[in-house]
Amino acid sequence: MYLKNFFISLLGALAAFWISIMLVFIMGVIFLAGSIVSAISGIDSNVGLSEKNVMIIPLDGAIEESRTTVEFAALLNNQDRPRALDDILRAIAAAKEDDKIKGIYLKCYSASAGIATRKAIRDALLDFQKSGKWVVAYSDSYSQGDYYVASMADNLFLNPVGMVDIHGLGSMVPFFKGLFDKLGVEMQVVKVGTYKSAVEPYILTSMSEPSREQTQVFLDNIWSVLTNEIHSSRDIPVETLNQMADSLVMFSASGKAYVEDKLVDDLKYEREADNFVKSLLEQESDDDLQSVYYDRYLQVAKVPHEKSNSNKIAVYYAFGDIVDYGKVGISAERMVPDIVELAEDEDIQAMVLRVNSGGGSAFASEQIWEALKYFKSQGKKLYVSMGDYAASGGYYISCGADKIYAEPVTLTGSIGIFGMMPCVKGLTENIGVNFSTVSTNANSIFPTITEPMTPFQYNSMQKMVNNGYELFTKRCADGRHIPQDSIKKIGEGRVWDGRMARKIGLVDQLGGLDDAVSALASAMNYSDYEVVSYPNNNPSFWDMVADFDSEMKARALRDELGAIYPVYLEYKSMVNMTPVQARVPFMMVQ
Repeated sequence: MYLKNFFISLLGALAAFWISIMLVFIMGVIFLAGSIVSAISGIDSNVGLSEKNVMIIPLDGAIEESRTTVEFAALLNNQDRPRALDDILRAIAAAKEDDKIKGIYLKCYSASAGIATRKAIRDALLDFQKSGKWVVAYSDSYSQGDYYVASMADNLFLNPVGMVDIHGLGSMVPFFKGLFDKLGVEMQVVKVGTYKSAVEPYILTSMSEPSREQTQVFLDNIWSVLTNEIHSSRDIPVETLNQMADSLVMFSASGKAYVEDKLVDDLKYEREADNFVKSLLEQESDDDLQSVYYDRYLQVAKVPHEKSNSNKIAVYYAFGDIVDYGKVGISAERMVPDIVELAEDEDIQAMVLRVNSGGGSAFASEQIWEALKYFKSQGKKLYVSMGDYAASGGYYISCGADKIYAEPVTLTGSIGIFGMMPCVKGLTENIGVNFSTVSTNANSIFPTITEPMTPFQYNSMQKMVNNGYELFTKRCADGRHIPQDSIKKIGEGRVWDGRMARKIGLVDQLGGLDDAVSALASAMNYSDYEVVSYPNNNPSFWDMVADFDSEMKARALRDELGAIYPVYLEYKSMVNMTPVQARVPFMMVQ
């Protein structure tokens, strides 16, 4: 009897415990769902505009091509998510036509963005000025990238004890061969292309001469674009800008010298810069600034070519590494069905593919190329707009377009293929691990990382890479209407900047995404059109919950590793590479 009562009490206690746990879980899910929905939609019923407003654009944190996911770690820690370039550009375009927005206020806090991304923002701001409206910029200290964007402002202010960083462009590539030698790891490489330098960090201890040559050329060309545009806006001779870079002006100049050298218009504390903006809005200095941040403004803005229920132009954002499978980067598993669906969508007759990628899997690149070919086979037009990078695999997926647009500072080309396989035999022997094998045929255990490739295996892999290069160059030749032999001469894995790429026929026009969209609309004879963005940037709740763990791990690693986090990403990318790759090398351009 007592035993029976004991078990009844125990079961009751357990039931109550699990019910409590479930209630807590359900409440947590409801809370998290509400937070996520709010974060995705950005719904804010308090957004309102007076008759005179300034739109604030903070240049801070990472700027991505387009927001596709919610970063949970940032959400839960009340931290900003990466900013989306398309949001910034849409807001600027809407503000240009909005009588309630009188100007734009740039607050520069050292954003992390590629040069083409920065140029896109700068060009959009220059277009905004054509409406007769003003742009004001302020920073405690200008990073070189932020200064390039802000140099077009009508009024450029710097904190009295701040600095302006102008140092030129440089590329830093980490080399791992010394580490591999100490570990007993040998990277076995096959490649096509004299300039195909993506493999060099694993087999050399420093840059090869061809790699150094191509890097010097595109850095010089990109720096020429930046200095000439700063000269155009600030009337500072290019020679003077180079002298400033050589003398590290950020350390050698005082605040007054920045004004005298015309790098900035005046020295002001942020409060004083805010008051100056208030004066432009005819506000009193003790009033609250009549402002709206660009992302909140989008909730009430009338963005051109958005929701017009007319002709539709798809803009498909493809950015990151090209991979066969997965949810991160340009995944053939996800992108191919998307493109096929668009090809069969009667409402979509034209598409701009926005590419920002240094490449990746050669197999995935071919699958995406074929899907885009299918899109065109349905009688539809395909243009490409290139961002910071559209190289190697990024160029592979671009080459079949009817027309290709690139920024002058875009890095593209790198038409080449390589294969890479590590051999850890030395490492395993050093730690006392040996392997014995039994097989029916000479290559039964190939590929393996525990034994070096035999000459036959190496030659077989080289043949596969050669075949891949033949296919790559044929795709480029057919897409660009250039003889394959000519493509091979400008291929060889060489990276080109946008201006040079146009000269040699790899791209058609210099310009940004808006230029490509406008040109496509004109080609389609669309007087009125709607731009529809893809892929879907509103994933399901459970898809986002599934990403939570990886988001938390990624943020923890970023915080822990700091400056060497990009090197860790390169190592992780190397480990997860498929055998045959079409990608540019990892490099830090600064």
